[in-house]
Amino acid sequence: MLLPRPLTLVIDRLPLALVQRVISQVFNRALQQHPDLFDRLGHEADKRFCFTPSDLDLAFIVHPVSRSIRVSRKSRAPRCDAGVTGPMLTLLALLEGRIDGDAVFFSRSLAVSGDMEAMLALRNALDDCSFDLPADLAGMAGPLAGPFRQLAELVRQRALAGLV
Repeated sequence: MLLPRPLTLVIDRLPLALVQRVISQVFNRALQQHPDLFDRLGHEADKRFCFTPSDLDLAFIVHPVSRSIRVSRKSRAPRCDAGVTGPMLTLLALLEGRIDGDAVFFSRSLAVSGDMEAMLALRNALDDCSFDLPADLAGMAGPLAGPFRQLAELVRQRALAGLV
């Protein structure tokens, strides 16, 4: 399932600095909620992982050892050691462990490239974290945390219905 075209048009036109700021806050919040996220990576923690949503003109580069994320336009994305490309909703569902990564890969909805050992280590680390994005990010909404979480869970349910 792809993001709705009007939404992708808006996101793709946002200033990259704004997208970077929002994504950095979300990433840092995720690290607060899951401080051991990268512990299982071992020597793979120094690799650069690129996540490229096929429905957006963005690339997200994660460097676990520095606990950082960088956002770039696809055309300017730096070289990475391992990468995954697929629809944004699919990438988020994989992050949460809500869909079977192998099934998505073999259905050709997802492309994996580069260092497969590093990618497998990251997948195992993510599997152990039990991400729940609505719950994990609700705290960022302050006094609107409850309604934010409910809305985010509704969006997730509808998105997952389109994925499976």
